[in-house]
Amino acid sequence: MGSEQRHTTIRVSVEIRDLIAQLSEQEGKSMTALVEDAVREHRKKLRWQRVAEQMERTRKEDPEGWAEYVAERDLWLGPPSNRIAPEWEGLIDAPEDLPDEPKERDEG
Repeated sequence: MGSEQRHTTIRVSVEIRDLIAQLSEQEGKSMTALVEDAVREHRKKLRWQRVAEQMERTRKEDPEGWAEYVAERDLWLGPPSNRIAPEWEGLIDAPEDLPDEPKERDEG
């Protein structure tokens, strides 16, 4: 019984089942793998939303602490024009736009 995965059944509408099947075929993945990936991605999205909310709360409720954070961030990342992930620019002004995860740097 060791590492054998257990499975269960969930109820979804026929429309969602058909959509999962269509996406599964397009992606070349099983329906189960597609659903598992979607749940993992949703969890990441929720985690980043909480981070953005906490950052916004800190910015509003602790301006001095926020200024220290921004100064340290800029010390590590350099001025905004030199940052590795320019698509994150504006994050401070719009934390709800936080991406799911940073893009990997091209090392080559």
